[in-house]
Amino acid sequence: MQTASMLDFLSTTVGADWRLATPLIFAATGEAICERAGVLNIGVEGIMLIGAFSGFATSHATGDLALGFGAGMAAGFLTALVFAVFAVTIKANQIVAGVAINLLGLGLTSFLFRTYFISTGRGVDIARPLNIPFLSDIPYLGPALFQQNLLVYATIPVVIAAWGVLFRTSYGLTIRAVGEHPKAVDVTGKSVALYRYSAVLIGGVLGGLGGAFLTLAHANQFVENITSGRGFIALSIVVFARWSPIGVFFVSLLFGLFYALQLQLQADPNVRVPYQALQALPYLTTIVALMLVRNRWDAPSMLGIPYWKA
Repeated sequence: MQTASMLDFLSTTVGADWRLATPLIFAATGEAICERAGVLNIGVEGIMLIGAFSGFATSHATGDLALGFGAGMAAGFLTALVFAVFAVTIKANQIVAGVAINLLGLGLTSFLFRTYFISTGRGVDIARPLNIPFLSDIPYLGPALFQQNLLVYATIPVVIAAWGVLFRTSYGLTIRAVGEHPKAVDVTGKSVALYRYSAVLIGGVLGGLGGAFLTLAHANQFVENITSGRGFIALSIVVFARWSPIGVFFVSLLFGLFYALQLQLQADPNVRVPYQALQALPYLTTIVALMLVRNRWDAPSMLGIPYWKA
């Protein structure tokens, strides 16, 4: 019986791991592309918040999940565009611009939620799990890995596509060159600003999708600060994964595991640890992970530095 209970615990934890890691995978993959182009966007938290609210509000108004996810991505795109104007065109300090985006995301979504939704008490229908025939019937492993919603499965092609674009296409080569030697790109006649804009906007779309996942595939409601620091965790994942989309996927699963564990342990009556300590587990993991990364030798050499055309 104890063995069966342990297998049930592991199955539930593994299934929750991938699901809880999904918004981190989307946001961190987008940020990895952005940083490869030399732009440090610490406004991922704000982008995710705006994406989460936009997705929820649209789905709430229309009853259409697809429109909700589309709105989340569009909101992430527009928010990233605002950031890109300041960071790339105006060449403002990227840290300051990112902080402004975070403050905008928190303040704007809280205001709109309190104004239009706090008294409704009505949630939205969330994305339902898809049962993959035969595979979902595998004991323990099947329900964990093959009974997830479509967005969870989408993390695999998104990560593979991001890796392929960055390392197997001329566009990706130029993106990486912009982050390392933008002058060399400029000399060839290509626009450094255009490539940086594209990378920031891709990051915004994926960050908005990660935020929309929280309200449309994880919870069925928007609450203030629903991201709870996930955008900042995504930033640390990019560093720990050394700016690789494939690395981002597996490191995100590691962080998702700690999210899943703290939820499982909170529900276990035999665990006497205060729930506040369990809730802090993912954030403590973030600190430890950053401590383990003692150097930045894989970071793009022009990360966070505006390019001034001579």
